[in-house]
Amino acid sequence: MEHTTVRAKIHRDMTGVLTEIPVIITEHGPLQPLVDYLLERSHSRSFSWMQKMTQAVGLLLDYMAANHDCFDDPKELFQTFVQRLYSGTVGEDGSDPSGLYWQGMSQTLVRQLAYQLSEFSDWMAEKHGTKPINPWRESTGFEEMLNWAAWHQKHHRAFLGHTWDREGASHAIKRARNALLKRTPVVDHEGVKHFPDERMMDLLFKGFIVPGKQKSPRIEERLNLRDILITMLMHYGGVRMSEPFHLYVHDVLPDPFHPERAHVRIFHPSEGNAPPDWLDARGKPTRCNREAYLRGKYGLRPRDQYFSTDQMHAGWKGNALDSKAHFMDVHWFPQWSGELFLKLWTLHMLQRAIKPCDHPFAFVTEKGKPYAIDSFMRAHKRAIERIGLTPAKSLGTSPHGHRHAYGQRLTDAKVDAIFRKKALHHKSLESQVVYTEPDRARLTQALDAATKRLEQGQSLPPPDFLHYGFEDVDPLGLLSGPNPKLKRN
Repeated sequence: MEHTTVRAKIHRDMTGVLTEIPVIITEHGPLQPLVDYLLERSHSRSFSWMQKMTQAVGLLLDYMAANHDCFDDPKELFQTFVQRLYSGTVGEDGSDPSGLYWQGMSQTLVRQLAYQLSEFSDWMAEKHGTKPINPWRESTGFEEMLNWAAWHQKHHRAFLGHTWDREGASHAIKRARNALLKRTPVVDHEGVKHFPDERMMDLLFKGFIVPGKQKSPRIEERLNLRDILITMLMHYGGVRMSEPFHLYVHDVLPDPFHPERAHVRIFHPSEGNAPPDWLDARGKPTRCNREAYLRGKYGLRPRDQYFSTDQMHAGWKGNALDSKAHFMDVHWFPQWSGELFLKLWTLHMLQRAIKPCDHPFAFVTEKGKPYAIDSFMRAHKRAIERIGLTPAKSLGTSPHGHRHAYGQRLTDAKVDAIFRKKALHHKSLESQVVYTEPDRARLTQALDAATKRLEQGQSLPPPDFLHYGFEDVDPLGLLSGPNPKLKRN
């Protein structure tokens, strides 16, 4: 079935509010069941989830169109479809009669797509009486054992695990989906790559320069203050890259306890309390959340509600918030960085004040429009190159490396895990593990130190192979080189 995916704005009632969702258009028109399904869940699901759901349905439609004569049973079709997501559709000879030419996907992605399609199929069966493509069945003994093991592991880790319903879990564990999914390999936590602290001043004051203005005596002309402030929030405040793009001009004030430092609060994009500058008919501040504030005063939506391809889009992860007003405080570390931020913020606000801004967002373009994440990433890349570094996530020189540097700095300073959790706004203590796991360089250093202890006689020395008459083991005399313990007597 030929189809394409478009973005649609849908009127659901007589109000002025529109709901924007991805819609699959086929030769018969919109795929109405999927439209209904997404509309039903639009209030509780993110746009990225809806896009992934649409992708999954689109893949299934493509597979069904290419293999419509091969299956009579929907369950068998779905099982084979899942297998092709894993394996791809290209044969060993490089051919693919189906014309799909899919590459194999990761186990994590296949599991996500299969789960979403199964949920959609269950909904279709309930609403329209169709046959589910991945129905529930009774677990095998081995599956039930694995399910119990997984449940106990989650129960043990959960802070409120004692409140869990064991009887309900017992019922759920006895069920399994018809289509079998591969078990995701267990991967040990890898040490994260972080931006080197010793190069941070170079990045801020030599990387983020305004071309052609490098010799200006005025710092606000010489430097790109906007990108410096965003980078400082990540590196010294530990925020994720998308979070500064939700910041309003109202959200930064002098710290009441330390007036020389900036007190930065990053509010939930939609649920956070609105600023008090939107007045009602009586001239009093309108008490509402930020979604109502943006829609009512500016005709905008929270930035996490735009599609990922839109310049207005900025994601939001489910952070642990610090207040019922739905915001998280930025905790500066080291704390002098909060003083520097406040000074630069003041200069930045003077620059923003002369631009034609019709929105409350703090970081803007030269024309006063909300600044886009893609534009910042390009600016960060150029700044990294200006100071002679190579921009790469694997080297810690991408924007992601700054939050990792913050977490690593807390760990190196031996800040307790419960405080690291608070500073990074994690929901779980286990999220700190990535900052305590050694990376390859640290592990190598530890092994080098252990080798030196061996050589100093703190443990048994390496065996002298030649002493035992195994000359053939070392025909080039490599083992009788610089280590005197390995020389023949």
